[in-house]
Amino acid sequence: MDNMKTFIKNATIINEGQSLKGSLLIVDGIIKSVFKDFMLKANIDADEIIDASNLILIPGVIDTHVHFREPGLTRKADIRSETVAAAAGGITSFMDMPNTIPAATTIRELEKKYETAKEKSLINYSFYLGATNQNISEIKKINAENTCGVKIFMGSSTGNMLADDEKNIEKIFEQSPALIAVHCENEDIIKNNTAYFKNKFGDSIPFEYHDRIRSSEACVTATRHVIKLAEKYKSRLHILHISTAKETEMLADCKSNRFISAETCPHYLWFCNDDYKSMKGLVKCNPAIKTQADRNALQQAVLQGIINVIATDHAPHLLDEKHSDYLNCPSGLPSVQHSLNIMLELVNKKILTIEKVVECMCHNPARIFSVKNRGFIREGYKADIVLIKSDTKWQADKSNILYKCAWTPFENLIFNYKITHTFVNGNLVYNNGKIHENIKGERLIFEKNQ
Repeated sequence: MDNMKTFIKNATIINEGQSLKGSLLIVDGIIKSVFKDFMLKANIDADEIIDASNLILIPGVIDTHVHFREPGLTRKADIRSETVAAAAGGITSFMDMPNTIPAATTIRELEKKYETAKEKSLINYSFYLGATNQNISEIKKINAENTCGVKIFMGSSTGNMLADDEKNIEKIFEQSPALIAVHCENEDIIKNNTAYFKNKFGDSIPFEYHDRIRSSEACVTATRHVIKLAEKYKSRLHILHISTAKETEMLADCKSNRFISAETCPHYLWFCNDDYKSMKGLVKCNPAIKTQADRNALQQAVLQGIINVIATDHAPHLLDEKHSDYLNCPSGLPSVQHSLNIMLELVNKKILTIEKVVECMCHNPARIFSVKNRGFIREGYKADIVLIKSDTKWQADKSNILYKCAWTPFENLIFNYKITHTFVNGNLVYNNGKIHENIKGERLIFEKNQ
């Protein structure tokens, strides 16, 4: 409908470090006007009016790190199912990783994923091109205005995409036209640790040793290496899923370097290695969840702005796979539906502020990836909007989990905030438990200065 107007009034708006009472007018998917409470003298005529007097309003979450498993692994997840879950979790844009079947390591395969998302995604989307030891010619073809970046797996994970040829990695840092996102774990250290514990336990390694196999040393060694490469070539580097205190110290030393950014994930801020004993494979992920001291250091690094971005690394597997023994249990966990809620629980515990959560989940992904006209409550920006009810209680359980894999490590946790509405490009995709699946997202566009 042309000139479709939505008026959201009397919300508590959290945006750019401030909390204020205000209202929004959305026209044809764009934020037309932002009113502070004292500016609005009369009601606005609109096709839809939402009284948000008891609700918090934030920009839509931009998740820079997901694995939606399509194509080739759709028994675990697919773009439709996971964007339904993401919309229910307040995520309005995602950037998906290349380790699918086939892997997105050529421009041709990458564009096939975009075509699928155009038909199936309820929210906005972008896809990384995967790096291999042989595809520098494909990487050089990337259009950085419509593709989020290049993904390098320096530690093996789901899929066969390990990039370990040092000369080729240097070429990527020297020649990539787009941001480089890196999974930082040293493969030789992991192999040596695995051999040690297999020798000790045979094929029955307890899950409690996961953080010693995928160790802090493995992470720190790889992270140190890519920082040096980024500094050498002035490459745009984004370090994925930081999991250790030592890495935060390294990042603090290069905090002023505008070419380097880093993310962590809600599960590294919530769980610690004590949880392996009871949860076993349900919290097995790569890099490993580490010690309570590491978790505390990560929380502080987020508060201090040393870690810039909170992304999910949403990586679903079937429940029977996760109940396998250690060596056969795949790494990864589903979280897009619950990631914003977990971060708000850290606000409820007074570990983080809600302004910091919005900065790391909405503003900074837009800034760091140069996403065009998203990530902020600003006039002229796309109306990707989330409304949240506080002072309420609910829990994740089988009746409301929307992932195709139908489980979450956050099951039965009591939440104190609830997402009530999610708008994507001004369209109400999620409304108090109801999904409007006829709405589709858009391909993300990135500014030229990326």
